[in-house]
Amino acid sequence: MSTVYIPRHILLSVEKPARYVGGEWNSVLKDVHDVYIRTALCFPDTYEIGMSHLGMKILYHMLNERDDVFCERAYMPWTDMMSRMKEDNIPLYTLETKTPLNEFDIVGFTLQYEMCYSNVLHMLDMGGIPVYAKDRKQDDPIVIAGGPCAFNIEPMADFFDAVFIGESEDQLSKFSDLYREYILRGKDTFDRDGFLAEAASSIQGIYVPRFYEVKYNDDETIRSIRAYSQDVPDVITKALIIEPDKAYFPVNLIVPNTEAVHDRVSLELFRGCTRGCRFCQAGFVTRPVRERDPGLLLDIALKSQKATGYEEIGLLSLSTSDYSGFKELASSLIENTDGTNTSISLPSLRLDSFTADILEKASKSRKSGLTFAPEAGTQKLRNVINKNISDNDLKEAMEIAFSGGRNTVKLYFMLGLPTEDDDDIDGISILAHDIVRSYWQIPGETRRRKPEITVSAAMFIPKPFTPFQWESQDQLDELYRKQNYLRDKLKSKYIKFQWHGSKSSVWEAVLARGDRRLSKVIYRAFQEGCCFDAWDDKFDFEAYERIMSEEGLDISFYANRKRLFDEVLPWDHISCGVSKEFLINENIKAHSGVTTDECRSICSGCGAAAFGGGVCFE
Repeated sequence: MSTVYIPRHILLSVEKPARYVGGEWNSVLKDVHDVYIRTALCFPDTYEIGMSHLGMKILYHMLNERDDVFCERAYMPWTDMMSRMKEDNIPLYTLETKTPLNEFDIVGFTLQYEMCYSNVLHMLDMGGIPVYAKDRKQDDPIVIAGGPCAFNIEPMADFFDAVFIGESEDQLSKFSDLYREYILRGKDTFDRDGFLAEAASSIQGIYVPRFYEVKYNDDETIRSIRAYSQDVPDVITKALIIEPDKAYFPVNLIVPNTEAVHDRVSLELFRGCTRGCRFCQAGFVTRPVRERDPGLLLDIALKSQKATGYEEIGLLSLSTSDYSGFKELASSLIENTDGTNTSISLPSLRLDSFTADILEKASKSRKSGLTFAPEAGTQKLRNVINKNISDNDLKEAMEIAFSGGRNTVKLYFMLGLPTEDDDDIDGISILAHDIVRSYWQIPGETRRRKPEITVSAAMFIPKPFTPFQWESQDQLDELYRKQNYLRDKLKSKYIKFQWHGSKSSVWEAVLARGDRRLSKVIYRAFQEGCCFDAWDDKFDFEAYERIMSEEGLDISFYANRKRLFDEVLPWDHISCGVSKEFLINENIKAHSGVTTDECRSICSGCGAAAFGGGVCFE
């Protein structure tokens, strides 16, 4: 194994050199001669973003607890460092041992958002690994991927040897076991395709794109997606950890060398969501809800805080205030961290389950702003998206927050939702101004400062495995119009308006619902230098628009076209456990303005009960 040397003058010439040196507290170093398998986990964005991702931390420490695996990390270098590395022929390396990526056995990418795809290709290329899977030889690393984007990996299918669908802790352990069996037979005789075929056939949720053929109709829609061999499944069903209390969870988390986006102990309260918001991919692909025991979470939190020195504990889930053990856990955390200046972070709060008790628990730690997601400005549109909250829920939550001494609130909305009209956009403005008025109605001794209300508007993106996967996205001009319309309505010295880029939202929709033909577009964009597409100042929409046209593809075909229920979708050979029939029924109910009760109230028969656990059997 070779070691990459990074000259000091290069580190001194780039922004945040701490991103590239490694040696962090709680990082793992092993004698490489004592392990069978060297694995590199890669995050295709900057160090401070990747170091905030809990899933990668779990896999890193889990693998390193094995005697036969040495797991290391790599992140996408920022543009200044990338240029210097290319100028000096420095390959992309891991932080632990400064080893080039092409010297590893397995190289894995976590794909949290579609806009990181071009970065993946840059990392492979800089690491000395052939970008296309078909070009890799027997001694090249096995390149794998997982994360939310894996549920429709088709635009990136040509670049990965294997894709992990679902929750990958158990999958990755079994994958490593199988790889060890193969290399123990002798690396000189390693059968790459044989290994991948056995992995796909014996480990749930392993998808090997090269073993599947996609055929197209004359109108450019998909005719069929079929496996070449009977040895691999026709439909790949996601992997799921049905008992999260038994799942691995690390306490000796790596402490980053430089400030990360989320510098804190992260506690995952539960997986899944019972609410069924019709635009939310995460809520459907992670079903059913499976909660962790409050006592176990307290133990993890206290041990993690001791091992890291963090002064913030973040309670993570898709809907934190829905956690049935919240009161018990919050009380225990406050009692056990009293006097330590520890704050408790409560993201993902539901308006209809936010109570004075929750605020009291949070207020015993350092006060921070509160974040809620009404998503839509009118009851009509909230019924369409199945966001079962009312204007009164919002009013009561704000009264609780303001009466409790809070003055900073952030509200998330979406623009461009199905059936939306200008009255719905007006509703966002009305809600925001009503919140400002309600703040001034609080007694003066409670409101010591002016209100700070942030309205954040994302563009609706129809995502796979949601009831809205068949819907169209608004045309770019219409997205611009809606943003400007809302901005004008929100003018107030107490309201700050933030919005997500319209062009990047269109491209994200293309990638989210795309097929394999997009791989040549992504490859050409990589060749032309496109990278960091998730960063507004780096994203070049015009380049993608031009390349799409030159490749005979149409952005509107992917983003702006409403799809029929009987159309074969690019991800139809993947199963998240929620039936297509259920999603179709939810789409029909949406257009009728009919809501669906959350899972704890009544089972709607989505199909997730087939996994045999979680809230389905409570």
